[in-house]
Amino acid sequence: MKCPHKAHVALVDGENFLLARNDGQPFEPKLSVVATPSLETTNYSAGVRDQDDMGRRTGNSDLEELAHAAAAAEWLNAKALADELGELIVIADPKSLGEMRRHYHKELEACLIGEIGKAIATEPLENVAKAIERA
Repeated sequence: MKCPHKAHVALVDGENFLLARNDGQPFEPKLSVVATPSLETTNYSAGVRDQDDMGRRTGNSDLEELAHAAAAAEWLNAKALADELGELIVIADPKSLGEMRRHYHKELEACLIGEIGKAIATEPLENVAKAIERA
């Protein structure tokens, strides 16, 4: 996948959120950390529709993870609306990515140049850059 110079890369999973920037070339990205925002997970309605009967009975739900993904999307929306984001690639595990898509604002969608549905948010940035190259 082409990752333009100075494009942002959002790395999200159920617990982590990191915003990086490509300081390298489009087909040879070199990522550096821009921000590690602290998110308030207030949207607990996120993912309620996805809970299964067994998860409700045993209390093993992933509402915290889905609320975190919703909060990450809301943070990215705010940056896109403030015109502070530019081009963006979102990399998140498939469940988080699905929840984030439900919360994308039109301005954020206009910034998106790609998405990768992989659980690599905690990988070293060199590994993330290689995953972008291969995508």
